[in-house]
Amino acid sequence: MAIKPRRMEQKKFPSEDQDYILWYLIVYMRRSMYRAREKELFRLGLTPEQASVLFMVRNMGPRITPADISRYLLREPHSVAGLLNRMEKEWLIKKVKDLERKNQVRVVITESGEKALRKSTRRESIHRIMSCLSPEEREQVKSSLEKLYIRSLEELGGESTAPFSF
Repeated sequence: MAIKPRRMEQKKFPSEDQDYILWYLIVYMRRSMYRAREKELFRLGLTPEQASVLFMVRNMGPRITPADISRYLLREPHSVAGLLNRMEKEWLIKKVKDLERKNQVRVVITESGEKALRKSTRRESIHRIMSCLSPEEREQVKSSLEKLYIRSLEELGGESTAPFSF
């Protein structure tokens, strides 16, 4: 049985600016998908941010630094530092000194972090949400979002780099 979203009184969006309307829709879509994923990960004892860090550390290799994580996840360095400290206390990651560059720290995933990452890769909420799109629609959305993503990075003036190609 499908659950229908609760509807409040529908008002016309208070702007005629089509770019703003589309931006707002993207923001709302992102927030609602994030909350669905957050709810799913909560049952595993993880936050979406922790799952993202574990994914990044696993896939970027053993030389990843907190600064790399900050750039890739578009997060402020102090936010990532706090997140990494909490994750280290929970034994999900370990910070180790770089043997070549003594003043640098590398982030490695622990055995507990590996287990948590494996559990988090089921991504059932994401699959359920995406299932409403046909393969053609998925490709169209992906193409459009890639364009918007690249333009957003250009707007940021090179503050970030994408860790992967899509």
